[in-house]
Amino acid sequence: MTIDSMSVSEEQRHVEVTSWKTPIILGIVTVLFALLPLLAPREGESTFRLTSGSDALTLPDLIMPATATAWVCTVLMAVIAGYAFFVAGSGHRVHLWVPTVFVIVLLTGFLSWASAGGTLPMVSLLGGSLALATPLILGALGGVIGERAGVVNIAIEAQLLFGAFSAAVVASVTGSTWTGLIAAVVAGMLVSLVLAVFAITYYVNQVIVGVVLNVLVTGLTSFLYSKVLVQNTELLNSPEPFRAIRIPLLSDIPVLGPVLFRQTIVVYIMYVVVFVVWYGMYRTRWGLRLRAVGEHPEAADTVGIKVTATRYRNMMLAGGIAGLGGAYYTLVSNPQFGESVTAGAGFIALAAVIFGKWDPIKATLAALLFGFASNLQGVLTVIGSPVPSQFMKMLPYVVTIIAVAGLVGRSRPPAASGQPYIKS
Repeated sequence: MTIDSMSVSEEQRHVEVTSWKTPIILGIVTVLFALLPLLAPREGESTFRLTSGSDALTLPDLIMPATATAWVCTVLMAVIAGYAFFVAGSGHRVHLWVPTVFVIVLLTGFLSWASAGGTLPMVSLLGGSLALATPLILGALGGVIGERAGVVNIAIEAQLLFGAFSAAVVASVTGSTWTGLIAAVVAGMLVSLVLAVFAITYYVNQVIVGVVLNVLVTGLTSFLYSKVLVQNTELLNSPEPFRAIRIPLLSDIPVLGPVLFRQTIVVYIMYVVVFVVWYGMYRTRWGLRLRAVGEHPEAADTVGIKVTATRYRNMMLAGGIAGLGGAYYTLVSNPQFGESVTAGAGFIALAAVIFGKWDPIKATLAALLFGFASNLQGVLTVIGSPVPSQFMKMLPYVVTIIAVAGLVGRSRPPAASGQPYIKS
């Protein structure tokens, strides 16, 4: 029995090490990217503006020939893809830094080609990407906590949407943006509580419950918006938004200062939440118990951990964090609630959870990538890029598919994720 188990384990490790998924994806992307300068070469130079008009220290613009830079990046991408094939062929695992460098080179080449003859404001591009990624990051953290506790949180979209709705209504009625922010947290917790009751107490399939909650909240908020908010916009749907807060000294750092330290309070709260969740998950008793009930609830129960209570508490926490992300849409991005204002962000956040391999930091980085792709479409449209607007609109979802299918590699969710615990 032991020998068989060891053989299975060795075979699983061998399959993981010799996976060809990442090299193949990198190779395909390289070939597709090479078609840009080959079939549609662009004349002129690309200008990357590294500072904004209000920066204390001004950096010179970075100017590069568009087509030549695209070809150089194509060669570098081919080299990286070839290295990935070599590593996989040698029976080793392709480390995370390989696709990371590949993506950086790809973005450099694409931006140079797309912005030929124009000026690309890097501060606006990166700052906007961080802002758009904020609800994705908070939603992804909610997903990570839920799955680490053993519950598949498919209802991230519902938590974001209900949080956005509650934030707009409560902030409008009370005249307090902070009260609206708290209401968003409570709304996310309520959605998560419903999911927890059916999934943990009544053992209903967690994926089905999550999908039903997404549909329910979408329909409920759409109904209330059309029948109540539209007729009472001034009273119920006109919240005062949060304003950007400039951190002294830090906001004057070239490039990174305006990006990281000229944001709204929701973004600053996100910084804190990311650190607290990461530190708590791997450095505290709470994190140890959280991971225990998600990996082996029977063993956790044996040592005295209350599995059901632990899952309930962490699902409430996950919902509150996701609801906080929903507040971004109506208290920061657009101070008014609209139908389906989240536009499927909860599903992208769920993809970030998988892309990040159920780790808070990696899921945050994945959400930042998706936020960058979302903001890129708007920036390239403004500078007059020849890339079709239809392609730019689908770019965030294309990035999501490629990332989850190819760059994430072989990943294993928490062992008890999605499995109800029935105490014997």
